Amino acid sequence: MLTNYFLDSGFSFFASGWTQFAGAFFVAFVIMLLFGRSFIRAMQTIQKKGQPISENVPDAHRKKAGTPTMGGILIVVSIVVASLLFMPIYNPTGWIALAALVMFGGLGFIDDYKKVTSQSVKASNGLSPLTRLVVEGVFVVILAYLINKTIPPYIPEYSLAIGAGMILPLGFLYYVFAYFVICGSANATNITDGLDGMLAKLYLPVLVVMVVALYGATRIGFMDTVMFLSMASGLYAVLGAAFGAVLGFLWFNAKPASIFMGDVGSLALGGFIGTVAMLLKSELIMGIAAGMMVLILLSSFIQTMYFKATRKFSGTGRRVFLRAPLHHHFEELGWPETKIVERFFVISILFSGLALVLLKFA
Repeated sequence: MLTNYFLDSGFSFFASGWTQFAGAFFVAFVIMLLFGRSFIRAMQTIQKKGQPISENVPDAHRKKAGTPTMGGILIVVSIVVASLLFMPIYNPTGWIALAALVMFGGLGFIDDYKKVTSQSVKASNGLSPLTRLVVEGVFVVILAYLINKTIPPYIPEYSLAIGAGMILPLGFLYYVFAYFVICGSANATNITDGLDGMLAKLYLPVLVVMVVALYGATRIGFMDTVMFLSMASGLYAVLGAAFGAVLGFLWFNAKPASIFMGDVGSLALGGFIGTVAMLLKSELIMGIAAGMMVLILLSSFIQTMYFKATRKFSGTGRRVFLRAPLHHHFEELGWPETKIVERFFVISILFSGLALVLLKFA
């Protein structure tokens, strides 16, 4: 809104994507810092007992009982407010990214609400996995349809960019691919949110890669491997807002966490970044940048599948890891929580560095 107002008033400075990025970043970050402490107190009052500690986590997590959750509400609000102030309102890409944020955040809110009100330590105390997957599937169909409408006419509809200017038409399989990208991203961030400050630290390097991909998509000749997508310019403000909000949340979520993000935050951020990757035709690059989160998601999948298979054939379920997801495995090995977070953060930076190299030279 501010961007369009100033542009209509003759201030061309606001036409710059970087101006929109910086403005949204600043506003989102300030919202988090100004309202973070009062929001935490409000959540403590409303929730009373805070987030129940799951029976499937190491015993060291018991001391976190009583910590309020749903910090993702403030993240979503700050991103939406900052984005609406600085994004060009007539560009649909920003609206689509925000729609993904709100839809997945709403689903996460329902999940969090059930957990907090039930105060059950069972892993299944929120929405059932089937319910979540079905609802996420509906979201993806809507988002994939809208995303495809933003693709310029010189790129085939329902297609996948696989690098070096190569395009693979997918047809109906585009929706299946979108499900894996967006839902996979949402569930990867959701599972990664298991240690104080970890999701925020692993998420920030991925955002850096997406910002570079955005710049490449809106500057002809900057990156030969990135397609020119003029409509993508509407994403500068929303990515700036996401950057500011996640950084601001880390201020309160660093160990010892004053508040947890909750599913409302982790699902929102995951669905958001998956949608942005599809808007930028950078799905594969995003998958590489988010490699650490992908490994965490895979560790949980491998543990579950291996346990079920061995129980079926031998009568006794066996495990690959001491405990899944992967960060809990290292906790069981005796690693301090801060060491796990910092080392995973380093690996996330390395994955993002590889993604940037491929983005420029693949």
